[in-house]
Amino acid sequence: MDFKKLADEVSQEVLAFSRDTSGWKVTKTSVRKQVTMCFFFFTNYRYRAEGIIPETPAKLIQFMYLPEHRSKWDRSLHTYRMLHRIDSDTFILHTITNSFAMGSIAPRDFVDLVHIKYYEGDKVIVSSVSVEYPQCPPTSSYIRGYNNPCGYVCSPLPENPGYSKLVMYVQPELRGNLSRAVVEATMPTNLLNLIHDAKDGIKAQKAHSAHSSPKGHSSSLLHKK
Repeated sequence: MDFKKLADEVSQEVLAFSRDTSGWKVTKTSVRKQVTMCFFFFTNYRYRAEGIIPETPAKLIQFMYLPEHRSKWDRSLHTYRMLHRIDSDTFILHTITNSFAMGSIAPRDFVDLVHIKYYEGDKVIVSSVSVEYPQCPPTSSYIRGYNNPCGYVCSPLPENPGYSKLVMYVQPELRGNLSRAVVEATMPTNLLNLIHDAKDGIKAQKAHSAHSSPKGHSSSLLHKK
């Protein structure tokens, strides 16, 4: 499989998502965070979540996808690791989720091709899609899920370039014996929690950096989830 070609195609698809504002309906909101949803291909739903994060796009994107960062703040993940680096902006990652919806949805695992692309105006898009990777085959321990083209679109706020507008597009197939009603009821809350956790993670990282500086005390603050 030509992973680089596929990565570029998925990146263009996520960019197209961000330009198409028709067909969405609001399903859940919270302070400065919103999740919207639209019907997709008549068999699956595409979800969109958006929120404001106190970080620049370039730094936020690194925080969102690199295992050394995300594994520290994303409470929905049990395991998040890089399997293969194709080039500086393209990777294959393996994710194992925790159970959610009060245990009604068991852990899933995913193998995804992830690509970062930079655009004018400091916009950054991280796109991903599930792929088959022989070095990480499905096991009996987890149900192997599938992510249709999805990603993060991160842009600086015009009124405050030090902050970012983060828009997430996801369209997962969790597979297994799940009712559509359970997935529909759970997904918006999970996405809002992801934005909330990302904001808390950014704040914790900044606080840790400040206390680790020569003027601070590196041992005075611990951040645990």
